[in-house]
Amino acid sequence: MLIEKRLWAGIQDGSITVMFRRWRTRQVTAGRVYRTGAGRIAVDEVTVVAPSKITSRDARAAGYSSVAAARADLRGEPGDPVYLLRIRPAEGVDPRDELAADDRLGPEDVEAITERLERLDRASSWGPWTMATLSIIAERPEVRAPDLAAALGRETHPFKLDVRKLKNLGLTISLRVGYRLSPRGAAYLAARNSPANMAHR
Repeated sequence: MLIEKRLWAGIQDGSITVMFRRWRTRQVTAGRVYRTGAGRIAVDEVTVVAPSKITSRDARAAGYSSVAAARADLRGEPGDPVYLLRIRPAEGVDPRDELAADDRLGPEDVEAITERLERLDRASSWGPWTMATLSIIAERPEVRAPDLAAALGRETHPFKLDVRKLKNLGLTISLRVGYRLSPRGAAYLAARNSPANMAHR
């Protein structure tokens, strides 16, 4: 779920508890947790609301100074339904963080990760990309994504989407600028590059 950066701080500190979205089809489900730029967000309620029925209270809870400002900021086609989302920061630890911190990899773990990466490579229209991406992040931590993408001859947006897939596997960590390997990612790359593994390739 995409959330404007200007709202991140308010969502994180709990001062913003409502979002309005104009979607052709509903894109979130009440009771689920979504990963966003503002962190993990729990969606407690999703209802359709007519723009004329938006209340001042909900407009303020969404970070707007008035109902008119909330209506004016709606994106999408005018005929599409407007959804009111009641949100809050999700409780608990992101499972990806726990996975990323686990660097105790046995041979079966290394094999399982390798199989997942090979599936990502096969599914890519770009061609194999996973090992090159892990390697350049290991070599150039905290480097801007556009610079990493350019070094690999790739466009920035598809590159960032691919790095997110590695993050979902617990192999990379996103920083304010660029990325770095997680402990799990570093352990995996070390195992893949070990003399024993190199001899079997």
